[in-house]
Parts: sequence; C-alpha cells; structure tokens
Amino acid sequence: MFDWDDLRHFLAVARHGSSTAAARSMHLDQSTVQRRLAGLERRIGQSLIERHTTGYRLTPYGKALLPHAERVAQEMALLERFVQSSARELNGVIRLTCPEPIVLRISQSPLLERLAARHPGLHVEFVMSDHYVDLGKGEADVALRSGDTVDNQLIGRKIADSLWAVYGGRGYLALYGSPQCLQDLAQYTWVGFDETMASHRATQWLRQVAPKARIVATSGSVLGTVHFAKANLGLATLPKALGDAEPDLVRVLGPVAELTRSWRMLTTRQLRRTPRVSAFFEFMAQELQTLRPILTG
Repeated sequence: MFDWDDLRHFLAVARHGSSTAAARSMHLDQSTVQRRLAGLERRIGQSLIERHTTGYRLTPYGKALLPHAERVAQEMALLERFVQSSARELNGVIRLTCPEPIVLRISQSPLLERLAARHPGLHVEFVMSDHYVDLGKGEADVALRSGDTVDNQLIGRKIADSLWAVYGGRGYLALYGSPQCLQDLAQYTWVGFDETMASHRATQWLRQVAPKARIVATSGSVLGTVHFAKANLGLATLPKALGDAEPDLVRVLGPVAELTRSWRMLTTRQLRRTPRVSAFFEFMAQELQTLRPILTG
C-alpha cells in the first residue's frame, strides 16, 4: 500500500509543523517532502495535513495515523540496529567498563590473547571507572561490576564474591598499632573516598561503625585510596584482592561481612542478543577459572 519512506516524510512534517522545517531536518528540498506527502495521501485515500498560513496541521485522520506511524518508526530503528549488528557479526569493539585495578589485571592475564585467538574480529576497549556508567545510555556495552544492581534493564551472571577488609600501611601501624575490634576504629585516622563516591558501601559502613573517625585524605578511586594507605596516612577499607597484593599494606580487620557483594558481568537485554556481545559473554563464561582470580585475588 505504501512504503516506510512515505511515513518518514509524514512524521517529519507532523513533528516540525511545516514542509520547510521537515525538509531541513531530513536534508532534502521542500518540494521532495511535499511530493512524498501528497503521494502518501493519494495511496491512503485520505487527507493527512491541512495547510494553513501559519503552517501545517494534522487532519483528524492524520492525528489517528500518527501514533501508528511512530510505532513503525521505533520498530524500524530497532530493525536497523539489529541488521547493522548482524552485518558486523563478530567484528567490532566490546566497550568493557570496570574499575581501573581490574583493567590492569585483565591486561596482564591471558584473557585478551585468548579472546583474539577465538574471535580475531573482536576487540576490547576499556571504559575505566570506579563509578557505575550507564549501559542503557550507551556509555559501555558490558560491565564487570560489584555491588548492588537495581537497574532492571540489565541482565547478566554472577562471577564471584567481592570481599573487602581494613588495611593499614606498615609504617603507620608501627607507630599507632593495630585495632583489635570495631570500637577501636574511631581512634585512627582514615583515608577514603571523596564526595563523588559518598554512596559507596565502604563509605557508609565507616560512618556507621566509626562516625567520629577523622578522614585525612580522600580520593575518587580505589587506587587513589590504596596509594594514600601505602603512604601511611591512615587506615583504609579496600577490596581484599588489592589490599592483600600490596606488600606495604597489612590487613588488620576483616573481611567485613557487611561489605561483601557479588561481582557480576552485565549488559542490556538488547545488547545481549547481538552476536558480538553474545560471543563475548560465552567466551568469558568459559574463562571463569581465569576471570575469578582477577576479580578476587
């Protein structure tokens, strides 16, 4: 009866209120838009637009058709993305977001080399952040994430447990000794996260168990906190995988049960169906014995 291109011109006029503005948005000339719209009206046998001196208005039939045309536009956008993804097959970039320490551990492991051997067309691009980036907005394709996940649009699988403990630099502990219980924590200086990570579970836990603890240095990243602790500025709450690996740090408390969370690999429902992300998930699932120590130490 009519093709999708006809509906595109109708939608553009409906959204912009004139054929001139619609043509500009579509990078066409005005006569082309008017011709396609007139052709659509002939094929449907109904008038869609009323032409006024102040612009175009939808007829009652045009108003009734508009929501159907908008749904077709949404489905066409999904179809185009699917076709583009399928055309790439297993070629392309996987934007993987994870904390900076994990990037280093993955890079030093055989994971990327094995991925290249199995899928030569796939390449990993790291999006390093200790904050949660928005997968739904396209800021990354896949996340390795520990903590609570409340976004119902994300799907994935648990990989391991994320354990946290309290650490101090050897020099700091030589001067002030080690805490023996939770009640001792308020007597020490601390290094921790800045305001950008105020909602992090480690920050909230310290406020609960030692609300009067003195914070002497803050950082927006876990690695920054590690460096402050190694500089003997105070105690720090750190992932066990990092703290235990630092010879200049000593674990003085924990793992802290209240800070235990799950490491998960996550993506959106839509991306999970694409060949490249599906292949990456399957690869990582087969490499769990290599991946778990990277996350947990």
